[in-house]
Amino acid sequence: MQFASVRIITADVARLVAFYERVLGVPAAWATEHFAELRTDGATLAIAGTATVPMFAPGSARPAANASAIVEFQVDDVDRVHKELDDFLTDVVNGPATMPWGNRSLLFRDPDGNLVNFFTR
Repeated sequence: MQFASVRIITADVARLVAFYERVLGVPAAWATEHFAELRTDGATLAIAGTATVPMFAPGSARPAANASAIVEFQVDDVDRVHKELDDFLTDVVNGPATMPWGNRSLLFRDPDGNLVNFFTR
């Protein structure tokens, strides 16, 4: 088995893809107007519209309803990334801080309210 991606369901695919293109610094690969992927060295983030949900199981996922998962990306320098994104991020939950386990972490929300953690080991 190989880990493939994390998929976020959203009511506004273009808005969420544009947000992640900016914070990740990678272009999205669009399959359709309802689905795009942002591929990084370690993982793929898939963004899908609500129109894709019935293809799996009607009502099985709802946009902007996550309250338990944190999407995490390892970056070279959390403080530098925070400075670069400071004027762009509108919902910073916790500015750069050193966690008890040693990681330096920046926690913020995407436009749908999903928690995103950028960290440096």
